[in-house]
Amino acid sequence: MKKTIATLIAGLFATAALAQAPTPAATTPAAAKVEAKVEAKQEKQAAKAEVKETKAAAKADVKETKAAAKADVKEAKAGAKAEVKEAKADAKETKKEAKAEVKEAKADAKHIKAEHKVEQKATTVAAATK
Repeated sequence: MKKTIATLIAGLFATAALAQAPTPAATTPAAAKVEAKVEAKQEKQAAKAEVKETKAAAKADVKETKAAAKADVKEAKAGAKAEVKEAKADAKETKKEAKAEVKEAKADAKHIKAEHKVEQKATTVAAATK
């Protein structure tokens, strides 16, 4: 009977020891594996989100740069148009001044020619009256 009781007690202790030891060992690797998969999936999703965000930021930068360049071109064109307009106005004014100078020079030449004719007539008349 002592042997039977000792065997029963030993069996209880062994069962208790086996029941506690393998359970955490058996579930830990499986749980760790699942947890590792979940973490990997989350990291992958985070990386994808980061890439998406980076692409969106790059697109926004490109759009902003294009808009700024477009505005610069527009401004440059407007400035060039204004300069052309101003140059045309200056050319027109210069042309008017040149025409006025030519007209004045012609009038002076005509006046000088008329004076020369008068002097010539006077000289001819003076020579004829002597």
